[in-house]
Order: sequence, then C-alpha cells, then structure tokens
Amino acid sequence: MISVLKKYSDKITQLDRYILKQVIEMFIMGVCIFTSIIFASDTFITLIKQISLYGIPFKVALIIIILNLPSVFVMTIPMGVLLATVMTLNKLSLASEITVMRACGIGLDRIAKPIFVFAILMSLVSFFINEAVVPVVTKQSKDLALWSFGQKNIPDGKQNFIFKEIAPGGNLKRLFYVGKCEGKTLKNITVLDLSKENTVQVLQAKDGSTSPVGWVFNRGAIYTVANQGKVLNSAFFENSVAQFGMDLSRELDANTTKELNFPKLFAYIMQNNHLLGEQKNFYWIQLYDKIALPVTTIVLVLVGVPLAITPPRVRYNRGFLFSIMIIFAYYLIRALSISFGEGGAIPPFLGAWLANIILTIIGAYLYYKKVYTIN
Repeated sequence: MISVLKKYSDKITQLDRYILKQVIEMFIMGVCIFTSIIFASDTFITLIKQISLYGIPFKVALIIIILNLPSVFVMTIPMGVLLATVMTLNKLSLASEITVMRACGIGLDRIAKPIFVFAILMSLVSFFINEAVVPVVTKQSKDLALWSFGQKNIPDGKQNFIFKEIAPGGNLKRLFYVGKCEGKTLKNITVLDLSKENTVQVLQAKDGSTSPVGWVFNRGAIYTVANQGKVLNSAFFENSVAQFGMDLSRELDANTTKELNFPKLFAYIMQNNHLLGEQKNFYWIQLYDKIALPVTTIVLVLVGVPLAITPPRVRYNRGFLFSIMIIFAYYLIRALSISFGEGGAIPPFLGAWLANIILTIIGAYLYYKKVYTIN
C-alpha cells in the first residue's frame, strides 16, 4: 500500500503541488465560511425554536445541531471547492502566472488537472459522508429529539406546577398542571387542550409519566367542552397514551431519507408501494440526489475554471463574486427543478439532476471556448 502511494506521489509535479497548496488553503477557508453562514442562519434558529417551544435543554439542543453538522458539510464541500478553484486561478491570472505558464507550453488543461483531481476526491469524500456518516448521526439526532420532547423536563419532587405549550403563532396551545412529581411519576394531572377550534378538551388523570412515545396517563377521564361551556362528550380510561408536545415528530419523519443510504433508501421505496404522488416523487428525488449532490463538486469546477481566467484588462480579483453568482444560480435551478419534480411536472430523475445537467452544458461550452481561444 505504501509503495502504491509513493508511486502516485512521485507523479505529482512541482506545479501540481504549487496549485494544490493554494487550492486546499482556500478550500478549508471556503468550507468554514459557508458552514458558518448556514450554521448561523438556519441551525441556530432551529436551536432557539427547540428551546423556546419544546422545552429542550440547551445542551441537548446543541448536541442535536452538532449531529446535523455532517449533512451541512455535504452541501458546503461543493461550495468550498468552487471558491477555492475560482479564487486560486483568478489570483494566478492576475499575477500573470498563467500567462507565463502558457508561454512555457503549459496549457489550461494541464493547469486545471490537479484541481479536477482534487474535485473528484472531494466528491468521493462528500459521497462517503452522505452515505456512511449522515444516516448514523441523523438517526441519533432524531432519537435524541424525540426523547427530549417526551421528557418535557419535568422537575422531580416539585408540587403544584404548570407549564405551557405555545403554538407557532404565539397563542396558548396546551396548559399542563401536575399536582406532584415523584421520581418520573406524575400525580393528579390536568391537561387543558386548546389546539382544536371551537372546543376545549380537558384531560384529568390520577397519575402518569412521560416517555419518547408520548404522555402515558392512568385512571382518568377526557371531557370535550364547547366554547359555550356545554360538555359535548366524555370518556373514562384506565391507560391512555397521548402525543402532547411531540408535534415535531412528523417533521422528523421527513428525515427518513437522510437516515438511509442509497441501497437502503432504494429498498425502502420498493417495499412501500403505498407511496403515491408527491410523496413518491419526493423519495425518488432524494434517492437520485444522493449521487447528484456529490457530483455537483465536479460540475461547479467545470464552470468555475473558465470563469476564473481573468482577461488582461481586468486588474481586480473577481473570484469571490463569481463564486457567489454560480452558487446562487445552481441552488436556484436546483430548488426549481426539485419543486417541479415533486409536483410531477418533470420526472424525479430530472428533478435531482437538472441543475447539474444545465451547468455541465454551460461549463463545457465555456471551458472549450477558453481553452482554444485564450491568448
């Protein structure tokens, strides 16, 4: 194995090392920048929502976010490679180093070769993370979230306490009263449920407990009361399970595609014949996207290389601006194609791959034009 690695390392020229060193430095910086942006804009909003609406402790919510970090890396690796490509080549072009290389008989194909090799390597790394790491940490994140929702942070030993569940609009959704908490057993429970319009549901139980599957109530009754105060119906029970406070479980079920790698997701789709319409299209798009997203790394480099070669009259580095424009165009096309694919306007395969196909065509044209017309 060592001899094989040595054999390939001997083939890396000084030019390759020079270019790769700059590309890797910019890549690390790019991944950090884009990950921080996504982390700050999306993940911390989720963190605050989980703490405020569902009573999840800060430490638990922070662990859940960290577990979702690998799925963010899958998105930011293509961005980082594109930024590294454009910034590095743009810098070499502004310093007239590419002009000197071409004067020495080194073509653009040769200059871009180590960058494409790096892009292919990062594409494989992205695929590995998406297939081997993301399913494991997503499952752990989901289980931890459901456990936290179920626990509701009941204060052990406290008597005569209440806590609220607030709807997204800020209105009171449910009010919980507990006479006493001993161990994990709740005594004299009353739940006032305002989630349904025009009616109020009152649940009273002698004792109960919380669990990841929901609230467990023992020896109680449920009353449904109209707004005018009239009792519409009542029911008595020995044991009952209610999913109060676990509304996000349905949203977390959407992470099924992330919890499964490509073969398992394919088997899941084949085994679940009840999937129809948009739901079926969604699963197929997510399946195809497990390959399309890592391949995006190579596609973005194909577009980025010709755009990074700055004409002699331009004396400023426009690499970062080009990177942002390309990324914006890619994700705009991707969002539209996925929406059309889920709606059935286009096949699911095109829904996942259309952005890559369009940018590949544009990139191939620009690359061909730049290679054979540059002076």
